[in-house]
Amino acid sequence: MTKKESIQQLVTQQGILPLYYHDSSEISIAVLKALFDAGIRAVEYTNRGDNALDNFKLLIEAIDKDMSGMQLGIGTIKTTASAKAFIEAGAAFIVCPLIDPAVGAVVHDAGLAWMPGCMTTTEIHAAEVNGATLVKIFPGSVVGPGYISAIREIFPNLSFMPTGGVDTTAENLSAWFKNGVCAVGLGSKLITKKLMEEKDFAELTSQTAIVLQLVKNIKDQQRK
Repeated sequence: MTKKESIQQLVTQQGILPLYYHDSSEISIAVLKALFDAGIRAVEYTNRGDNALDNFKLLIEAIDKDMSGMQLGIGTIKTTASAKAFIEAGAAFIVCPLIDPAVGAVVHDAGLAWMPGCMTTTEIHAAEVNGATLVKIFPGSVVGPGYISAIREIFPNLSFMPTGGVDTTAENLSAWFKNGVCAVGLGSKLITKKLMEEKDFAELTSQTAIVLQLVKNIKDQQRK
């Protein structure tokens, strides 16, 4: 199994892809450790601040030290330069808010998973033509769960992961998985500003474990 295939399988098995950014490297590391302690093994750090690359390098060091098995990707990648910089820093996968074939080519050349952001069928088709196998549907809040059901048969070889507007409630998660997503991206609904401000990392671990179990239960029910 290739690195790209193993990452996609991991994200699908996990069912959720937590994503976050914080200017503080200490808080960034503490959040990652809290997610790791909850059982998360794939996380998207987002390139949304001046300290993103420096923090990412420190996160990779922390993983090497005491988070064995954690796969850290980088999100909000819009240029080939940033893709190359984070790949060099140790990114396990690349997530984008849009489609740039040049970025996709850089990621493919590195043998990593490229997860471009799409909203329309034309964009999804472009992503598939350029080698994507897991597409981020963004923003998920605009299209809603029913959109996935409507497009799945058109793109039978693609997996879909909505991000933006996905909630942690059983009702919302069930709606997404019922309509055929492989996983959901969870940002501020899971890793809340309040939890980071209060540095309540034990609560983050607890809440994440609850969501993981909830997703597992939903997927188990679908298999019956």
